[in-house]
Amino acid sequence: MKRIEIFDSTLRDGAQGEGISFSVEDKLNITRLLDELGVSYIEAGNPGSNPKDLEFFRRAANMELKHAELVAFGSTRRKNIAVEEDKNVQALLTANTKTVALFGKSWDLHVRDILRTTDEENFAMISETVSFFKSRGKKVIFDAEHFFDGYKANPDFAMKALESAAVAGADILVLCDTNGGAFPQEIYDITKFVVERFNIAIGIHVHNDGGMAVANSIMAVEAGATHVQGTYLGFGERSGNANLSTIIPNLQLKKGYYCIPAEKMQLLTPIARNMAEIANVRLHRGEPYVGSSAFAHKAGMHADGVLKNSATFEHVPPESVGNERRMLMSEISGRNAVLYKISRFCPEITKDSPELNDIIDELKRMELEGYQYEGADASFELLVLKKLGKIKPFFELGYYRITGEKPYTTDYSAVATLKVHVGDQAQTAAGEGNGPVNALDKALRSALCGFYPTLSEFHLVDYKVRVMDSKQATAARVRVLITSTDGKSEWTTVGVSTDVIEASWLALSESMEYKLVRENVMPL
Repeated sequence: MKRIEIFDSTLRDGAQGEGISFSVEDKLNITRLLDELGVSYIEAGNPGSNPKDLEFFRRAANMELKHAELVAFGSTRRKNIAVEEDKNVQALLTANTKTVALFGKSWDLHVRDILRTTDEENFAMISETVSFFKSRGKKVIFDAEHFFDGYKANPDFAMKALESAAVAGADILVLCDTNGGAFPQEIYDITKFVVERFNIAIGIHVHNDGGMAVANSIMAVEAGATHVQGTYLGFGERSGNANLSTIIPNLQLKKGYYCIPAEKMQLLTPIARNMAEIANVRLHRGEPYVGSSAFAHKAGMHADGVLKNSATFEHVPPESVGNERRMLMSEISGRNAVLYKISRFCPEITKDSPELNDIIDELKRMELEGYQYEGADASFELLVLKKLGKIKPFFELGYYRITGEKPYTTDYSAVATLKVHVGDQAQTAAGEGNGPVNALDKALRSALCGFYPTLSEFHLVDYKVRVMDSKQATAARVRVLITSTDGKSEWTTVGVSTDVIEASWLALSESMEYKLVRENVMPL
C-alpha cells in the first residue's frame, strides 16, 4: 500500500479564511486532534508574522505528539539581503521545529510585478534560503507558489524555481495551485511531468476557487505525488483549500493509499465536529463523509433499499468514517424507515409491535399541525420515548414573561422571567439577552442548572424560523428549529405555534430535555 503524507495547514492557511480566528489554546487543541487522527505534518503558523504564533510554538514545544510533526512556515529571504540578516528567516529558527515549509515564487508574473526583481535574484532567494535551513539540520518543504499558473505561462521559469530548491537540498517540492483555477487534467499532466523530472518527493497544494480542489489533489496523487497539503474542513482564503476530510477517505477507502492509520479512519467524523466547534462554525450538513446528511435518506424507496442492502444507496459504510446512517422522518418516509429509526434507541419495537402504529399515527397528527421531524431527530426521539412512557418530565413550566426595550437602555434588548417546577420544588429565574429567545434560554438555564448541572455543558448554535402559511400574515403558524451542541455531538429540536416565542420555548425546552436523556439523568 503506497503511503501518502498528509500535511494539514488548518492552523496557518485555514486561519486565513473569512470568519476563522484561532486563539493559542484553540491551536493547541486542534494540534491534539490532528495528531490523534494520525496526519504526518501539522503546519502551525508563521512565527515571524505575529506574537500569537510565537506563543503557540513556545507552548507546543512541551507537547508530546504521537503521529504528527509540527512545521513552521515562512518565506524565502527578501530580495537583495543576505539570508542571515532576514528577520523572518531568523524567526523561523525560533520555532524549533525539525521541519520548515518555505514558499517562493515560481511564476515570473509575480517576480516582475510583485517582487520587482530579476529572475536570477528570485532563484537565488530560493536556493540560499533552502541551503540556510539545510545547513542547520532542518527538513525543508519547498512550496512553489503559483506553480501551475507559472508553468502554463512560462514552463522554463517554473521548472528553474523547482530546480533551485532541489539543488539546494529541499526534501519535498510542493506544486501549488494558489489561485485555485487549474483543472484536473492539467494538474495530472503537469504533476506527472515534474515527478518524472525530479528524484525527490513531490507534493500538491491546491485551493478550491474552481470547486475542484479535492479532485485536483487526487489527480496529483494519481500522477505520482506522495505528499498532499490541505486543511481539515477546507478552511482557507476565498473559496478555501483542499478539504482533507474528503481527500483522506477518498484516497484510503477508494484508491487503496495509506494516509492515516486504518484504526483512525473512524475518527474522521468526530474530529470534524470537534474542529468545527473550536472554529465556531457549523459543519455543513452535506459535507462528504463527515456531514450529518452524508448518509441521510428521506425518500421511501431509498430508505427501503439501503435497509435491505446498504450498497444500493451508500458508497461506503458510514461507520467506516465514524458517521452514522440517518433516516429522515417526513410524509414520504416508509414504515421500514420509521421502524429503523426507532430501533436505534428502542430496539424492542418490531414491525409487529402495536406501539409502532400508534407512533406512526402520532407522527401524522403532529405533521398535520405543522411539525416536521426531517431535521429534528432529537424531537422525534423524545416524541417516541414519551409515547412509549419511557421518560417522565424533567420540569414543567409555570409561566414565562418577556419584556423588551427599544431604544435599548442596556447591552441587552430583552428580559425573560419564568417559573418552573422540578419535582415538588418551584424555581423562578430571570435572564437578560440579545432578543427574547436568548433571554429565555438564559433564564431557563439559570432555573435548571442547580437541579441538572449537565445543562451547563451545551449551548445553542443555530436558530431557524419558518412561516408555514404566509397567507395568514402575522397570525400564521411558525416552525422553530433549534440546534444545540455539547462539543461532541449536535442535536436539533422543533417547536410549532402561532406565537414565535411559544414555538421557540417548545424547541428550547426539548433541547434541554434531550441533553438530559442522552446523559441518562433521572428526573427529580
